[in-house]
Amino acid sequence: MKVMDKASLASRNKILRAQTEKDILSLLDHPFLPTLYSYFETEKFHCLVMEFCSGGNLHSLRQKQATKCFTEEAARFYAAEILLALEYLHMLGVVYRDLKPENVLVRDEGHIMLSDFDLSLRCSVNPTLVKSSSISKNGSVSTNNKDGGILDDDENPLNPTCAQPTHFFPRILLSKKNRKTKSDCGLFVGGSLPELMAEPTNVRSMSFVGTHEYLAPEIIKGQGHGSAVDWWTLGIFLYELLHGTTPFKGSGNKETLMNVARQPLKFPHNSQISAAARDLIKGLLVKDPQKRIAYKRGATEVKQHPFFEGVNWALVRCATPPSIPEPVDFSQFASKDQGKASQPEKIMKNIVVDEPKHSSTESDNDFEYF
Repeated sequence: MKVMDKASLASRNKILRAQTEKDILSLLDHPFLPTLYSYFETEKFHCLVMEFCSGGNLHSLRQKQATKCFTEEAARFYAAEILLALEYLHMLGVVYRDLKPENVLVRDEGHIMLSDFDLSLRCSVNPTLVKSSSISKNGSVSTNNKDGGILDDDENPLNPTCAQPTHFFPRILLSKKNRKTKSDCGLFVGGSLPELMAEPTNVRSMSFVGTHEYLAPEIIKGQGHGSAVDWWTLGIFLYELLHGTTPFKGSGNKETLMNVARQPLKFPHNSQISAAARDLIKGLLVKDPQKRIAYKRGATEVKQHPFFEGVNWALVRCATPPSIPEPVDFSQFASKDQGKASQPEKIMKNIVVDEPKHSSTESDNDFEYF
């Protein structure tokens, strides 16, 4: 349960953010995103009841590794599931904006769940099918699709106008008399399937939100940002999983932000990651968002990168996780909480979440989990 203090939200003008998070959670239906079971209010709190993930978060799991970082195989597993979650969010017109290991929870079977949507931006999007032949080698799309975004700040979120996922692919129900071949119907081009374009490329926000070590350069420079910030954070995320640290971290928040904006990407001298992993990170961490991998084609372009070669995207959910969490002994909480069921503000203190490693531009003091 995520419990948000009403007075704290009001004093910091975050009531709208809390409402946006609830609205986003109510839209989700994906194996790597949370299910909202219930929402209710008390006199003092807003309460979101979601799935419980017994494995903690990826930051804690990384700290438990002997080398304080994941193997490339494990990092590929977690990055693949995050990629699918981001793809789904972008199809719904949601720019996540707060990817970091602390926000990636681990389920009891070892798969992940992306959490915390209070910094997310809602926008309109127009998912379309694009013929493979219309996509050039450099990733640009020859079709001129002007839909799929709004010029608006996230303090004034709009209801998304995108179609539900079940409507993305055409249903061709023709009689035998009028039935055409798959090629004639436009489903296949040169023997290949068309690509789904669901990236809200035209959305723009001027808000300064996120986590310092994960902030994209366009946010720091105040140039206005869109969905490309999620691909930047995916690059930082993958870098941290593989190296145990973020690439632009400075001695303080100010130095970190300066490094993100000005410092070129560097890898540790002892880095042993593959050329494919290095190339993907470089592509995601291009400072110009319009030249960043996935800027126009979204997750489709990232999926096709050699780093993910061999990943069966349709069966990712069935893959064996690199780590299975130990079962949680709930009896310890039951003994402490006996007789306190009517006092959630006291009960929540008994289950302590890990302290965040990264410094955020938004304080987390207005909510707690229990």
